[in-house]
Amino acid sequence: MSTVVQEPLVYIDGEFYAKSAAKISVFDHGFLYGDGVFEGIRVYDGVVFKLREHVERLYRSAKAIRLDIPMTVEDMIDSVVKTVRVNGSRDAYIRLVVTRGVGDLGLDPRKCSTPSVIIIVERLEPILGAKARESGVKLIISSTRRDPVYATSHEIKSLNYLNSILAKLEAIAAGADDAIMLDSRGFVSEATAANIFAVWDGTLFTPPVAAGILPGITRAVVMEIARKIGIPVQERDITPTELLTSSEVFLTGTGAEIVPVAMISGVKIGKTVPGPITKKIIDEFDRIKSDPANGVKAL
Repeated sequence: MSTVVQEPLVYIDGEFYAKSAAKISVFDHGFLYGDGVFEGIRVYDGVVFKLREHVERLYRSAKAIRLDIPMTVEDMIDSVVKTVRVNGSRDAYIRLVVTRGVGDLGLDPRKCSTPSVIIIVERLEPILGAKARESGVKLIISSTRRDPVYATSHEIKSLNYLNSILAKLEAIAAGADDAIMLDSRGFVSEATAANIFAVWDGTLFTPPVAAGILPGITRAVVMEIARKIGIPVQERDITPTELLTSSEVFLTGTGAEIVPVAMISGVKIGKTVPGPITKKIIDEFDRIKSDPANGVKAL
């Protein structure tokens, strides 16, 4: 039986601290330089959705930046489940962070002796709003380009999100909910913190990893759902004009979940929100997300 605590408990390097007392050093390179990796994970009715897939992606991101996580994949999974349990969180959002650790004020990662592992579990409404599923969101096409794959690639889920924050600020200034970012070639990449899908003639399209996107866990689930219910899926470059003339557009992500898009840069998308294919995918996602077969049962 789970115990609900009054103040969330945060896991830091094997110990639990009340939220108000959870701290890291100001000399941690994650704080100083964004030097670290993270995952956002959802808990649905006590099931940690796609936990193994998230943790394995965390380790791939860490490998790409030569960050040695001081625990095994299995130990990390166990620690996440334990943190969910001590918080009694049947429906929650998990932020799993690994920083380079404490060093000095220089850049040299060798000065950071021990990485830190932080696990936060809290309730979080969908990041684009709980009502967005019914009404859709309004987007702009940002002038801020997604970092190219030869730079700080978003294939790596790092602590450096300044590229996305700049585009988000542009969306806020324009009165929009979020921004679509183009890659260095001018093709559609993704939103500030979500992948993007478009529909033409009954087929689902999404940009490839080469467009500088994060290979999203929810994105992969949506592609699997689409194929299962008989909707063709293609990964290919998408031009801004193709996106504006799509019959449906929606965003996917752990934080956002699945969100239909109503308008892009003043252009109305489709006839209804959500569109028929988007609605089918949302309904199927809702059906499977709390199935223990699609995650790890924590409560």
